[in-house]
Formats: sequence, structure tokens, C-alpha cells
Amino acid sequence: MSTVKRDTNLSYNCWLGYRKIKNKDLLIEYKKAFSCISVFGETKTIDAALYELKYGISKMLGKTPRIAGSESSGGINIGLVDRFDILSSKEINDIGDEGFIIKNHDKRIIITGKTGRGILYGVFTFLRLMQLERPVSSMNVIDNPVNMLRMVNQWDNMDGTIERGYAGNSIFYRNNNFVRSKKRIRDYARLLASVGINGIVLNNVNVHHYETRMITKTFLPKVAALADIFREYGITVFLSVNYASPVEIGGLPTADPLDTAVREWWSGTVKEIYSYIPDFGGFLVKADSEYRPGPFTYGRNHAEGANMLASVLKPFNGIVIWRCFVYNCLQDWRDRETDRAKAAYDNFMPLDGEFLDNVILQIKNGPMDFQVREPVSPLFGGLKKTNQMLELQITQEYTGQQKHVCYLVPQWKEVLDFDTYSKGEGSTVKRIISGRVYPQKYCGIAAVSNIGDDETWTGHILAQANLYGYGRLAWNPDMDMNGITDEWIILTFSDHPTVVKNIKSILLNSWRTYENYTSPLGIGWMVNPGHHYGPSVDG
Repeated sequence: MSTVKRDTNLSYNCWLGYRKIKNKDLLIEYKKAFSCISVFGETKTIDAALYELKYGISKMLGKTPRIAGSESSGGINIGLVDRFDILSSKEINDIGDEGFIIKNHDKRIIITGKTGRGILYGVFTFLRLMQLERPVSSMNVIDNPVNMLRMVNQWDNMDGTIERGYAGNSIFYRNNNFVRSKKRIRDYARLLASVGINGIVLNNVNVHHYETRMITKTFLPKVAALADIFREYGITVFLSVNYASPVEIGGLPTADPLDTAVREWWSGTVKEIYSYIPDFGGFLVKADSEYRPGPFTYGRNHAEGANMLASVLKPFNGIVIWRCFVYNCLQDWRDRETDRAKAAYDNFMPLDGEFLDNVILQIKNGPMDFQVREPVSPLFGGLKKTNQMLELQITQEYTGQQKHVCYLVPQWKEVLDFDTYSKGEGSTVKRIISGRVYPQKYCGIAAVSNIGDDETWTGHILAQANLYGYGRLAWNPDMDMNGITDEWIILTFSDHPTVVKNIKSILLNSWRTYENYTSPLGIGWMVNPGHHYGPSVDG
């Protein structure tokens, strides 16, 4: 049983602190079983997995394991599935490209997958089991992510600010340029990979002057440098784009998606992006909302707007993620005809089935805007012929701005478990966004990140639980809320029963407590306009 000690790196390391194992018998067992690591295969992602494995074991055991290359059969073996003939065809068939196998066999632990990404996820899972002090004999796991896309959206601006950010400034940008030191960015990639995140949008959906130019030669080499770091950790890079880019940086008189010159400009731009980043993920687009330009300017609908971008990305296997947060932000409160709550539904339901198969509609969990409590968006269960993904907000815009403790995993579980009955009982949101209700080529989950350059990453340590919990639910939305919470507390602090009990009580009661003293009765918007903090009926 471990106890809490003062750790100056506790806040920075988050759940990857790798505290030394305190159970003496288990420590002896681990040292004997994990004394060497054999590596079968070599890629940058496997190298990252090996580094993490060696580092984590060294910290937890107080002894660095020997790296035996591929000639040793004992200890821990990591490599692609085709290097291990002891695996059955069923075991191999049971995992997808991102899945992994941890197998205890004949005095060795095998950590394997069909890709380097799968091996990396297997290593992080193995280290989690060690920190949770599981016996070696129980280390047999076959696991796959439920969701295809598991993304974070950074609302970072190139001036270094973060829209709706409450944990300091951006770790990516300063003074309208990229930061020089990449250490913290690499550590962020480690944190994200440890909970299975596989995609990141590097800039704010509200794309301003400098961010608009991130798709040009001015900044593409620096975007590519970040993509190199994230690629090592199995994370694909995306960019938010300004729909008016053909006008603002292309010199065209229009950004009409049906204009041939506009399409050709985007086609050339996309080709250039892929020349720098061959595995670039694609674009995230906020259009025709809150003063952002979009196809409405030219009398076009959102399918026409999205499909133009999708058509030029398609040859490169790129995708367009199109946000459904579209409403009239100039609506007068005395207007009894316009209904903001149904704006997304009215805009996108008539277009169901009209989007190309590499377009995904990104839909907020509720019809309004990340309120303390909202009903589930009716687009989930409404749309039946269109790729879709859920958008959550880890950053606490309306839930205390990381000054208040508000653990959001209970809220997210309510959303994910909600049954739409759109195809009969069991048509839950989590099954819709994972493609298990309606056929979708692309689907998944995204969330607005809550990190900044604060020492704790998230403003205070307890807010880290939201980032961890999001990643675990993105990997498997069926995970038990109590299990996720216990994991995070033990990995971050201690497995001491008093520690676990007290922190768990604080976390699991915090959302309802925050709701009760800020926005009871499900009213919503009980905040000051603009900055959205503090009680006000004018919100």
C-alpha cells in the first residue's frame, strides 16, 4: 500500500508519475519478470513505446531494465504481431489496426499490435497495470478502441492566447509564431497517447489573420515539425481553416464553393500541405457562425460548402470535420420566432445524405452551448445517412473555468448513455458515434482541450481528471465511471484508501454541486455575458 509524499513533479507529470511500487512482494516479482526488454521491429512509434516502457519501469522499480535487442526470449517482448508465432489466429484477428495484445506466456510478457500505434497503446496500458499494482499473472489483455476518431481540439491562437482557456497561455505559440522549445509539446503528446487520443487540431476554430496563413509556406514547415512529434505518438495533425482563405490569402474576389477558381485554389493549397505533411488529417471548419465566413455568404448550403473541401482532400485520404454549431448570434431576445436551440437541427437535418463520405459533422453534446446541463442534441438519432462525431468541452467554459472543481465524466456518461431510440431500443449516442447504429465511414468523438502552459497543465491538479476521463471514454465509452475515477486518483496520487475515498467523493459530487449553486432547474446561461463566469441572469 503506497502513501502520499510530497512530489515536486506531481502536478506536471499528471497520471504518468510512475511512483515506485511500495508492495515489497510485488516489487520483487516485477523486478524478476521485467528485468529486460526485447524489441522486435523498429519504427519511430515503437521507439517511443520502448522509451516509455524503459522510463516507466525504471521509475516504478528503481532499476533500469536491460535492452536485449531481439535475441532474448525472456522479460518483456514488444513488436508487431507477425514476430510472435505463439499468438493464435483468433488473438490476431481479434485486434484491429489500433488494438493490442498483452500476453503472459512462458516467463515473458508480450506486448504487440498490428501497428506501432497499437504497440504504444499496449505499453501505456501495461504501465498503467503496473502502477495499479496488478500481479504479473493477471496481465493478459486484448483491447481495441471503440471509436475510430478520438480527438482533441486546441482553441489556441498564434498570439499565445487560448480562447476559453483557463490554464495559462498556449504551449504551441507565442507572439504570432511557433514556440522554439518542443519539450512540452512532446510531453503533451505522451499524455494524449497514454489515454488513446489519435488526432489533434492545432489551432482555434475561430481562425484569425496569422492562423489563416498556417496553410501556407510561411508556417507549413513549422506545422510539419509538430506533426513529426505527434506522429511518433500515433496522433494525426489537423488544422482549423478560414473559409474565406481564397479571398484573404489567395487574392480571389470570392470564396464561393461552387466557383471553379476557388476549388482550384483549395486544390493547390491541399497539395502543398501534403507535400509537407504526407499523413495530414484534414480540416476542421467553423462556418457561418459567430461572424465566421461560410457558404451562406454565397447562397450555398453547408453540404455544398463542405463537399468542395472534401473533394480536394479526398485524393490524399483527408477528411473535413464540419461543425454544426451554426446559429444567429445577433438574435434579439424579443424575437419569438428564431429558436437557437433548434438552429443546428434546422440547418443540417434537411441535408442528411448530401455530404461526401469524407465529411464528418461534429455535433455538440447539446443543442445550445456546453451548458452545465442540456438535453442531448436531436441531430444524434436524427441524422441517419451522414458521418457524425460528438463534440464535448473539457475546458470548463460554463462549468467554473478551472477555478471550481467540476468533474465532467458523469455528465459525459449521461450523454453517451442516452438512448435516442432512433433505430429502436439501444440506439444510444455512444453507439451512434461509433458507427454501430448507422453505417459511417468516419465517426468518433472530439473535445475542446483544457491545457495551457500552467505548471499543472490544467490550472489545478483536479482538473487533470477531466482530460484523463475524456481520453478513457473516447477509447471505450462503456467504461465504468467509478473505475475511471479510481484509476486517475491512484495513478496521480496514491492507492491509500483514505486518499481514494476523499478525492473520489469530491470529484463525483462536484458536477451536481456546481449545478446547484450556479444554474439550478436546468435553466442554463446563468453567467455573465461574454466571459461566461460568475452568476448573472443576463447570460
